[in-house]
Amino acid sequence: MNRRHFLKGIGTTLALPHMLSLHGEEKKSTQMNNMIFLSFGWGVTKETWFPNVKDTGANYKLPEGLKPLARHKKDFSLVLGTEHKFNSGGHWGSTVFLTGANRYAVPGKSFSNTISVDQVAAEKWGANHRFSSLQFDCDNAGQSGHGPGLSLSWNKNGKPLAGLRDPFLVYHKLFGNEKMSIDEKKNLIRRQGSSLDAVLMDVGSMKRKLNPQDKDKLDEYLESVREIEQQLAREKAWIGKPKPKAPFKEPKRGLKGYKEIKLMYDLMVAALQTNTTRVISYRQPVESLLKSLDVDISSHNMSHYGKGSRLPVSKLRDQKQSELLAYLLDKLKATKNSEGVSLFDKTTLTYGSNISNSHNIRNCPVIIAGNGQNLNLGQHIAMPKRTPLCNLWLSLLEANGLSQQKFGDSSGLIEQVLA
Repeated sequence: MNRRHFLKGIGTTLALPHMLSLHGEEKKSTQMNNMIFLSFGWGVTKETWFPNVKDTGANYKLPEGLKPLARHKKDFSLVLGTEHKFNSGGHWGSTVFLTGANRYAVPGKSFSNTISVDQVAAEKWGANHRFSSLQFDCDNAGQSGHGPGLSLSWNKNGKPLAGLRDPFLVYHKLFGNEKMSIDEKKNLIRRQGSSLDAVLMDVGSMKRKLNPQDKDKLDEYLESVREIEQQLAREKAWIGKPKPKAPFKEPKRGLKGYKEIKLMYDLMVAALQTNTTRVISYRQPVESLLKSLDVDISSHNMSHYGKGSRLPVSKLRDQKQSELLAYLLDKLKATKNSEGVSLFDKTTLTYGSNISNSHNIRNCPVIIAGNGQNLNLGQHIAMPKRTPLCNLWLSLLEANGLSQQKFGDSSGLIEQVLA
């Protein structure tokens, strides 16, 4: 019997809770899965990236912008037609891409967010790994079409999680030699912990004297302190446990654009291969990508391509981004985990943008790949207009054994995505 069960009626699909009498024992294959979330700014070239809306199913014609992915066509699906209804303005890039949040939902606040889908997985899977999740980011994120935030990721209180921007530093964070002795590191963590205790001593009495706006600021500050406390606790737990051996040599410093993204992809695969983490997000550069291709048009202006000289630049951007994604899929397929299973088969990968193109926030361009036992791959899946993108996030959580009643503004699962 299929492991998924639904109640259907009046155009709505409702997922039933997990029941052993229906499902039997959990399949071993659902354990130790990974998730990768990739996002780029400014969308795509709509005329050459999107298939015809009626050309759906497995035999759809691969559009020009995705031709570099042709060798992987059976191993990814296009899920198109979704949107975030609260993403008004079209300049918010990736800010709510993984949350779907109504950023003005909290009275008296000019901005708010909620937990991102990657962090739902990180909270469940992260306890036994050096990093519960890894966030990668890019320099000058705003120029690359990304909105407020420090990465794609937001914690359970809707606060931004910092992203690592330099692939050279990422390499050393994952695999670099420790220069401090165990005792020195313990002393450093002890001193840092003492400093936090001192900062928090008078918070209660101070808070009573503050107006509502300042209380919000203090709460945000305390949230940051709690994040630091959690990081220190994790570091303490891993003292004396050596970092894994790097699968490749130390990279060059200062790589930007195309080579930067390629190296970040190598680092993602290495992090999963060494079981350093199971959850990764990456807010990718577009501005530096264009510069690395010797393009002198800004990524913002490129996104307003029209029919002039900017259109070939937009198409070139699509081609190079698809080339890089194909490279990542190659790497995941070729790399085995500790059990000898392809990382591709154990990883759910999502690639897309919160913007279709220019300022258009309808029809988010999204690709899903990997985890073929639980996902329906090789398809063009065209969703009805106004379908929440959060329905896809809810479905990907379901496919990874992380069932939720609801996520963001979701209205149900996308059955076509699930095997």
